[in-house]
Amino acid sequence: MLIAVLGLATLGTLALFFVAAASTHRRRSRPYVLLTVAIGLLVLRSVVGIGTVLGAVPMVVHHLTEHGFDFLIALLVLSAIYSVAPPSVPD
Repeated sequence: MLIAVLGLATLGTLALFFVAAASTHRRRSRPYVLLTVAIGLLVLRSVVGIGTVLGAVPMVVHHLTEHGFDFLIALLVLSAIYSVAPPSVPD
């Protein structure tokens, strides 16, 4: 059951990645690139989860990879937000 849930999550995230990649190709802007990379990391995160369930990825590597990806995803999303909104100037 767990492998089925992870498989569906991976397919859903992969579909979102393809939509993001198409949007990035059309817009060609930094925020789109940053968000597409973040969604790509979500796909890789799901793949690592499947590898862990199947025994191909040791639990220590799983935790280090997943927490590392979490940090990078947060950094990329915040960078995308920061690059869109100019700093406000006080009156």
